[in-house]
Amino acid sequence: MPDLSYTFDHALLPSGWAHDVRVDVADGAITRVTPNAQAGGARHIAGLAIPGMPNLHCHAFQRGMAGLAERRGPAHDSFWTWREVMYRFLARLTPDDAEAIAAFAYMQMLETGFTAVGEFHYLHHDIDGRPYADLGEMAARIAAAAGATGIGLTLLPTLYIYGGFGGAAPNPGQKRFLNDPDRYAALLERSRAIARALPDARVGVAPHSLRAVTPQTLRDAVAAHGNGPIHIHAAEQTKEVADCIAALKTTPVAWLIDNANVDQRWCLIHATHMTADETQRLARSGAVAGLCPLTEGSLGDGIFNGAEFFRGGGRFGVGSDSNIEISAASELRMLEYSQRLRRHTRNVFADEGESTGTRIYREALRGGAQALGRSIGAIEAGKRADIVALDAAHPDVTGVEGALDAYVFVAGETLVRHTIVGGEQVVTDGQHARRDEITVRYRKAIARLTAN
Repeated sequence: MPDLSYTFDHALLPSGWAHDVRVDVADGAITRVTPNAQAGGARHIAGLAIPGMPNLHCHAFQRGMAGLAERRGPAHDSFWTWREVMYRFLARLTPDDAEAIAAFAYMQMLETGFTAVGEFHYLHHDIDGRPYADLGEMAARIAAAAGATGIGLTLLPTLYIYGGFGGAAPNPGQKRFLNDPDRYAALLERSRAIARALPDARVGVAPHSLRAVTPQTLRDAVAAHGNGPIHIHAAEQTKEVADCIAALKTTPVAWLIDNANVDQRWCLIHATHMTADETQRLARSGAVAGLCPLTEGSLGDGIFNGAEFFRGGGRFGVGSDSNIEISAASELRMLEYSQRLRRHTRNVFADEGESTGTRIYREALRGGAQALGRSIGAIEAGKRADIVALDAAHPDVTGVEGALDAYVFVAGETLVRHTIVGGEQVVTDGQHARRDEITVRYRKAIARLTAN
């Protein structure tokens, strides 16, 4: 892409807020940042420029079933009953549907403050469970949706072998997810080839969970991958923890730390149910806790040990997971408010005198960028030019220094006016450039999927 230059009225730089900031871009990356600059032919973007938020955990297809699991059944309603609704939804989902839903979800992310996504991709096969002629058919549809919308992509093909701890047989609802280690290796290679067609895409590995792999298949998958991102669900549900103790004689997070060389490559998704010791050990490991507060609230998962993890120097980021609501600000707000409810105090993710909105936003930038293996998360030379411009004229924005408090805790995504990814503006005045065509295709897919 051609070299570009932008000027912003204000921009949040690593050193703090600056005025009249010029950002020069080449090949999608920032080459120079100049505060107190003259426009000099650069494209002017009004408002307050902040680094775009990484979305570190997403199952794009679940955007299509948002709201479909909000009827209470005869049994105790939980994650496990929600999962049955998901299996029924997948019984009709085609590759065209998956691409249409993913594009709609990614468009909404770009309109609400996210600029990159980690797609935890486990929908691999046809409705009957047989692989498509192209093993990477569904991965290619994810990549096509990312390409159509312009969002930065870290593709995380998921290894899913078993239905439960101890190598339990999978149930029929999981047949579209399953691969043995050899086929998974082939899927990884195909996914890497698919990703090369996109600008700046990344590929990681994602053993689904300790219940979906054995200790040995987990070790083999990690060893074969190299140094890229490694994502895994861990300790989301109390039943999962109890089953893990029965099978492996310890909890999921403790087992991973003791046996899997958990380090900065790793992102443990949810990590909701941890002891105090596990919380501190995970914080010290350098791994990222991948938090999805809206989904965790929707599913009744529980509340992450956020205050303890934060005080221990732990790294975290946020993801939209089931995509029931797509909003970077809402995920951060829910994260902070859950800690307030748990601890009966306020401004948990901040030090004395510090803006909570600014601190929690910066922490999620750092953790999200690490988890996705991407050079993003800051407006500085060498980083990808992923920038969101907030509306400085909005009545809830009363000053630059408090802008992120207004964004996270008051106005949310209504402040998002413009979004730039890899130097290219994809959202203008709150609307994605391809909103109409993406929405039409999404509506057609959902109409077919929900028809009686």
